[in-house]
Amino acid sequence: MKRLHVALFCLAVASLAACHPTTPATTATVDTVATVNGVTISRNLYNVYVKGATQGQGKDPSSLTQQQKDEALDTLVRAQLVVEQADKNGLTKDPSNADLLELARMNAIQQVFTENFAKENKPTEAEIKKEYDLQVSQLPHTEYHVAHILVITEAAAAKVIADLDKGAKFDEQARKVSTDSSKDQGGDLNWIQADRMVKPFADAMVALKPGEYTHQPVQTQYGWHVIKLLETRPLAPPAFDSVKDRVVQIVLGKKYKAYVDGLLAKAQIDKKI
Repeated sequence: MKRLHVALFCLAVASLAACHPTTPATTATVDTVATVNGVTISRNLYNVYVKGATQGQGKDPSSLTQQQKDEALDTLVRAQLVVEQADKNGLTKDPSNADLLELARMNAIQQVFTENFAKENKPTEAEIKKEYDLQVSQLPHTEYHVAHILVITEAAAAKVIADLDKGAKFDEQARKVSTDSSKDQGGDLNWIQADRMVKPFADAMVALKPGEYTHQPVQTQYGWHVIKLLETRPLAPPAFDSVKDRVVQIVLGKKYKAYVDGLLAKAQIDKKI
């Protein structure tokens, strides 16, 4: 429930920013889950809180146990007491807190706006497929099976290369002189993608043909490498259905950015910093 408490803190700050205490208890048709010093906590507020606190964990609010529901309500009650006391202490009217409260208000409104924007601008299947194809085109298309020998100095790497040129076996040299943990596997790093390696290593690796090794030492922040490319294979992109939800978020993100960029283009803005 730790995240529930964190989310509740944010909700409490937003409540202060709104300067709208929860509605005093009445006999109206408002469905309440608790009253605190005569102030109602509506079921709708409770549901909004629980939904916001659980969605970051990928959980369905309905999956909460009774104990978790009780803890959520208790935390909400505590927050109401803090909001009430803060109001009594004059914190909501203290000018030194105005910016913090205004920022919380802006964040809350922006969240509501973005959620509404997402509902009203659901991507079409064509848009999703187009974005998927774009993302796939930017992914690596090849995996590399490589081995390497890592040593501390350039001179040591040059000696390894000289020994390889004379017929020494790469895996034996790795076991003998490499300082990397892969030495026990003869320097074998298994299958890797270029974009997951530091640039000097990746650049040297992709320039090799299967069976070749680097004839110049390759320096990275880890030391000096001698790299051997064992083989390559095509890298299959993730299946559309497996990443569709993520692609939808990318499309929505781009739409939202374009929308706000449009607002920005029309606005009169005078920056001072």
